Amino acid sequence: MVDLLLGLQWGDEGKGKIVDVLTKNYDIIARFQGGPNAGHTLEFDGIKHVLHTIPSGIFHKNALNIVGNGVVIDPVIFKKELDNLKKFDLDLASKLYISRKAHLILPTHRLLDAASEASKGKAKIGSTLKGIGPTYMDKTGRNGMRVGDLEFDNWKEKYRSLADKHEAMIGFYNVDIQYHLKELEVEFLEGVEALKKLPFIDSEEYIFKAMSAGKKILAEGAQGSLLDIDFGTYPFVTSSNTTAAGACTGLGVAPNQIGRVLGIFKAYTTRVGSGPFPTELFDGDGETMGRVGNEFGATTGRPRRCGWLDLVALKYAVQINGVTELMMMKGDVLSGFKTLKVCTGYMYKGQTVTHLPYNIEAENVRPIYQEMKGWDKDLTKMTSEKEFPQALNDYINFLENELNVPIKIVSVGPDRTQTIHR
Repeated sequence: MVDLLLGLQWGDEGKGKIVDVLTKNYDIIARFQGGPNAGHTLEFDGIKHVLHTIPSGIFHKNALNIVGNGVVIDPVIFKKELDNLKKFDLDLASKLYISRKAHLILPTHRLLDAASEASKGKAKIGSTLKGIGPTYMDKTGRNGMRVGDLEFDNWKEKYRSLADKHEAMIGFYNVDIQYHLKELEVEFLEGVEALKKLPFIDSEEYIFKAMSAGKKILAEGAQGSLLDIDFGTYPFVTSSNTTAAGACTGLGVAPNQIGRVLGIFKAYTTRVGSGPFPTELFDGDGETMGRVGNEFGATTGRPRRCGWLDLVALKYAVQINGVTELMMMKGDVLSGFKTLKVCTGYMYKGQTVTHLPYNIEAENVRPIYQEMKGWDKDLTKMTSEKEFPQALNDYINFLENELNVPIKIVSVGPDRTQTIHR
């Protein structure tokens, strides 16, 4: 069986920390979608680590890490990640395997991304400009380059013809983008050489054999469920399936082989970039959440928009993923609020709804809130739920009843030790 770990909001829920906490229980950690637009932050021994493509189990002695076929890899960013890991003296060639079927992000994919976003003007979707969208477009358009291509002598010709095609497309956007492809290609080739030092595997076969041998596998998602290409707030979404279904296609695991589905959510809600956000706050409360929660994107550094917990959206994510247990992150950030609000429904086109409707843009949706008592106590030093203030217990119990799924972990700070199991 493969257990899944998924973000249930718009990303940035704290998946990296939880994978890091859980890794000791697993033999293999596998990433199944997304690319370097994801940033997983791990904090331990007083040091902060940000990973983009490499699975979050890399710091554990016994865990094997797999970058699955559903992931898109930028060799340039990948090499930087590998360079950052050098000081930890990890034997990467025995700990990190790459699926031959994973697609490569070329320098021209990034340029296409920038040209496309610039051409949209005010209607831009808030892309991280990492070339993810154009790479997935080439994948579905059956033009893509894959990791396995690097094992063949003609890969450079394949690269050249795709890059030339991209340059012609950049011209169509009619926006002024200055770039020096030759310089970008030098970096790209260095990245490819670094990538080639790692083992390439037929990952679906490898995972099948590992399951047959009784190995414990954790599939790690990137971004969040509300950014799913099918079920997210389209078009303000990512280019892959970030939900449980994406683990099946992104690793080649059959649906009946999925075990526990661990859903991660923040005690409030955040979003980076453009797109609708019904519970977004523009007042002192929102500012406090952002400041106390240190809400800046791990990949982009952009400040995250903050708001109260949206239970309508969270229920939806729990439902489409088949979540079996929940983990609540950043409970400590809500300390000090006299009153907390939870959105339990929307006024949608003049009617009350409790499910996520087709369009949640501000002109169509007004959140309906339930108020709850806040707490003052600092949670960051707590080591057991026995120490929780009553108002926090009430908050957790309310959410469990509404979602009908147990909250098994409450995080009370960024360090891996600040994790309370219930």
